[in-house]
Amino acid sequence: MAKEISGYLKLQIKGGAANPSPPVGPALGSKGLNIMEFCKQFNARTQDKPGVLLPVLITMYKDKSFDFVIKTPPAPILLIEASKVKKGSSEPNRNKVGSVTWDQIKSIAEIKLPDLNTAKIDSAMKQVAGTARSLGITVTGTAPWDN
Repeated sequence: MAKEISGYLKLQIKGGAANPSPPVGPALGSKGLNIMEFCKQFNARTQDKPGVLLPVLITMYKDKSFDFVIKTPPAPILLIEASKVKKGSSEPNRNKVGSVTWDQIKSIAEIKLPDLNTAKIDSAMKQVAGTARSLGITVTGTAPWDN
C-alpha cells in the first residue's frame, strides 16, 4: 500500500552542509519531520558536492516520514561560476558583466538536462543562453545550430 502524501517542500541547501539551523530546521520542524534524519541523509548523499547550492524537493507523508530528490544546481549559479563574476548585472540589457563560450553553455546544459523540460541538447543550450542573457552575461562565438 502506498503512503498518503501530505505535501511537498522545496529548499535550497549547500551540498554536505545541511544542519538543524535555519532554513532547514524551522522548515522541517513546522511540518513535524525528523530534522536530524534529513540532515544525515542529505549530507551523506551530497558529500561529493561540498558547498554547491542544491535544490531539494521533499515529499512529506501523513505518517511524518519523508523522501527527497536532489536536483541539479541552478543555471545562474553554474553560469556565474563559468564566467568568473561575483554576481549578475543589475541592468542586464545595458551592463554586461562577463562572457561565456558556447562550449561552456553546452557543458552547463548537459548538467541541467535532467531537470529541464526538454530532451534535446540544442533546446537546453538555448534555455541556458537565455538565463545568461538575463544575468548580463554575453555568449561569445557562433551558436552550433547557426553553422
